[in-house]
Amino acid sequence: MTVTTVTKRAGHAVPYDRSKILNAITSASKEYVHPMTALEIDTVTKSVEEAFGDRTEISVEEIQDLVEKQLLAHGHYDIARRYITYRQRHAQRRLAQKHLMESYRDIFFADAVDSDLKRDNANINTDASMGIMLKLGAEGAKHFVDNYVLEERYATADRENFIHIHDKDFSLITFNCCQIDLLKLFRGGFSTGHGFLREPNSIRAYASLACIAIQSNQNDMFGGQSINAFDYAMADGVKKSFRKAIVEEAWKALLYHIGRGYFTHEAFKKALRAELDFAVCVYAEKQDDVRAEQARAELMRALRTVYSAAFDTPAEQELEADVRTIYQLACESVEEETHQAMEALIHNFNTLHSRAGAQVPFSSINYGMDTSPEGRLVIREVLSAIWQGLGNGETAIFPISVFQLKAGVNYNPEDPNYDLFIESCRVSARRLFPNYVNLDAPYNLQYYKPGDYNSCVATMGCRTRVMSNVNGPEQSGSRGNFSFTTINLPKLALEAKGDLDKFWELYDYYIDLCHDYLLDRLKIIEEKHIYNYPFLMGQGVWLDSEKASPVDSIKEVLKHASFSIGFCGLAECLVALIGKHHGESEEAQKLGLESVGHMRERTDAYTEAEHRNWS
Repeated sequence: MTVTTVTKRAGHAVPYDRSKILNAITSASKEYVHPMTALEIDTVTKSVEEAFGDRTEISVEEIQDLVEKQLLAHGHYDIARRYITYRQRHAQRRLAQKHLMESYRDIFFADAVDSDLKRDNANINTDASMGIMLKLGAEGAKHFVDNYVLEERYATADRENFIHIHDKDFSLITFNCCQIDLLKLFRGGFSTGHGFLREPNSIRAYASLACIAIQSNQNDMFGGQSINAFDYAMADGVKKSFRKAIVEEAWKALLYHIGRGYFTHEAFKKALRAELDFAVCVYAEKQDDVRAEQARAELMRALRTVYSAAFDTPAEQELEADVRTIYQLACESVEEETHQAMEALIHNFNTLHSRAGAQVPFSSINYGMDTSPEGRLVIREVLSAIWQGLGNGETAIFPISVFQLKAGVNYNPEDPNYDLFIESCRVSARRLFPNYVNLDAPYNLQYYKPGDYNSCVATMGCRTRVMSNVNGPEQSGSRGNFSFTTINLPKLALEAKGDLDKFWELYDYYIDLCHDYLLDRLKIIEEKHIYNYPFLMGQGVWLDSEKASPVDSIKEVLKHASFSIGFCGLAECLVALIGKHHGESEEAQKLGLESVGHMRERTDAYTEAEHRNWS
């Protein structure tokens, strides 16, 4: 044998090393029930070297071809097959590595306007530094998952576009989305992981911390984040702001009439807060309604008591005039503050960054059901802020705004929030938001309980709906979706070539495949710990996570998530199968409904068999 140099795939030359052939055959042999002996391996290696002839230089590919040939020549058929498989697997990894490097080159040096890869997520500016870093990490993670984690059947189905595995880059790290219950989160304050924030005490603080909650939660998950009862949560902030405003306006009135001779600012505020019944002295939309009259009467009583402890109470008529002015100014003050808070909320949602500063949080808010004056004020002002748009009047992309429709609340002319529904239609006609969720639809109405905000179906901006729960309370808040995988129906139809039996066979196969893939993904994530999700789990945002310790796995609490199998291209699928889509023939309509119904039957069966929330 005269070979001294081997040419590698990259084109550079290295010295010939006999042990490389020995090791490759040994690796293939180990996977067989009856591995080759050291003598047999050496014999095959000698045969390969003899086949080199008088050559002094040879390529890696030529050596591997000779190894395959000599294994077969010596009767080691099973090991030859394993060697071929081993060689193909490594070839695929090299190809994937090459593809990854090409992707990296594109991310580093191409502008987003010229690169499809850099434009696949409109929420990320991949021309900016942090956007480039996020994209590099995402492509590297996908490469690792494809080549070292995914079973071949999943990888092949995804690669050949029979299915689409969503957010593959996060599949070893976290799960999808959550409806954040702000009423629960704000109670007593919370921590973002970098410092503790006390319970907010004004509508401005409520709106600001709502943005912080969305931002923090998005850093723990890969999907969008939503607030399921935005109006109910913000109404508490309006109440607190009104309490501050009424005391401040009373102090101003005292200064105007008497001066500082009897009270310091702090002493007066403390005395009036202690005396006022804030369950009665509350904000009212109109100055002439019963609520306003009761509030003013309570304010007059409290002021009379506070004043009498320090000086002679002003004349009844004078005090009554003061109270009317104080109350009106307090109401106007809280209306203006709420307007500013909602305007700031819209601007913040479109300027905040999450995920290493590379992405605007994908945020959604649900509202429309709170009929209290405070809740109505929040709804009215957030609609006003959406109508006005951002600084130059442009439509705000976030938050995705979802108006919850319900007869008896806002759907009919006699309903208390009907005027807000009409206003929402006006705003939506201009800004495309809000979207709507119909709580009277049978599959939503079955969960509705008057007075329970968590029984109102809320959706994500991407339309994700999580409500039923075979493992706990059926509610929107504090729950979300684990992940989802999509079946490409047109691809199945084209493969079936008009054969419906073949289509149904493929359909069932890929439903099972998606189910199995999601369970495999779950096995990885459920081994994570509470401490891996410092906000989502550490602050009790996710249902029952507050009951776990930081070192506990999240397996138990993931039972409240939904697991989804989806589809795309139903109309195109029907055209490929029978020549018409569901809007063109009764036959296509029937087949389309049957297709969707079949998937529902399959996921219901999974739910029943596994006691897991499949959809």
